[in-house]
Amino acid sequence: MGWILLGTVAVLVLLVVGIYNSLVRLKVQSENAWADVDVQLKRRHDLIPNLVETVKGYAGHEKQTLEDVVTARNRAMSATTPGTKAEAEGILGQSLKSLFALAEAYPQLRAVESFNQLQGSLNQIEEALQNARRYYNAVVRDLNTKIQEFPSNFIANFFSFKAREFFEIAEAAERAVPKVSFEQASR
Repeated sequence: MGWILLGTVAVLVLLVVGIYNSLVRLKVQSENAWADVDVQLKRRHDLIPNLVETVKGYAGHEKQTLEDVVTARNRAMSATTPGTKAEAEGILGQSLKSLFALAEAYPQLRAVESFNQLQGSLNQIEEALQNARRYYNAVVRDLNTKIQEFPSNFIANFFSFKAREFFEIAEAAERAVPKVSFEQASR
């Protein structure tokens, strides 16, 4: 009888240790994934002043658009939580779209090689950022699921593991499907 009790206790201890370690692993992975998102956001934020300066040289009288981009960048840089960062990054994304729309109105700007390089770099960063966001959200999903599953929910509560916030798009305009029109131009 003593051996059975001792074996049962040993199995329970191993179970608790295994669950605890898996929670720690997921927590560390989520922190690492968030750091990856942060790195991509910093790369994006560092590129924007160069982009604004290049546009300013050709479309300096479009002051409001340029100021909006700078303001949105500063707000995005000061955001701290995934929710506030997502919201601020959504606004920054919209202001960058306005900046690129503005560039369309200036053919001489589109012909500038440095502008095209900056635009290409931003596209690469956006792709890397999208991958980092996707990975972060996948790890957060796994962590949050583990925190809520039985029996790991008891261990998560006992050791104060907290669910993490997803990095979600907050702007309705970014969620919208772009409208594509193939209307024939009138002659």
